[in-house]
Amino acid sequence: MNMEQLSNGDLYLPNDAALMQEQQHWQDMQAQYNQTLPSEQAKRTAMLQEMFGQIGEGCYIEAPMHANWGGHHCTFGKAVYANYGLTMVDDGPITVGDNTMFGPNVVLATAGHPIEPSLRAQGYQYNLPIVIGQNCWFGAGVIVLPGVTIGDNVVVGAGAVVTHDLPSNVVAVGSPAKVLREVNAHDHDFYYKDRRIDWAQIEEDAK
Repeated sequence: MNMEQLSNGDLYLPNDAALMQEQQHWQDMQAQYNQTLPSEQAKRTAMLQEMFGQIGEGCYIEAPMHANWGGHHCTFGKAVYANYGLTMVDDGPITVGDNTMFGPNVVLATAGHPIEPSLRAQGYQYNLPIVIGQNCWFGAGVIVLPGVTIGDNVVVGAGAVVTHDLPSNVVAVGSPAKVLREVNAHDHDFYYKDRRIDWAQIEEDAK
């Protein structure tokens, strides 16, 4: 098969022998990563650098993580954090910007299958890239579907299913996810309901 089919949205058969052999290599490495101890951070960092297509400094991915290609088709920026159970259907490319955070059990799925039953019965698949900007936060159980692009500074509420692109600087919730509101001045003053941000303490912490 043509390897470009993994990322260009064309239909292809994923049971190609050479493709499956390479995929198994990355899955084996992922299985080893998931067996590391929490205290083995240096080992985890080295493994992520080998497993991922590209990953920046300061990234922290809790084990277990689950990815069809062990992150091999993923590009992460700096200081990306993923809580337990991050699942990436990374048959196609996944790009994540700096300082983005994923709550537990988030799913990023690039792969889809035709609605036409006869094609599904033959195992056909297609992949569409997922692109996520910088400084985003995904609540627990968020699902992002194939072909979605999400801007910078986006907050996606827990349990949302993101089926369409989201612009920068918004809060989105629901299934399918819809923009609830823009990030605004109130968010600069309050971090949760009536709990006010102590900016003086934040500045002190930064020293």
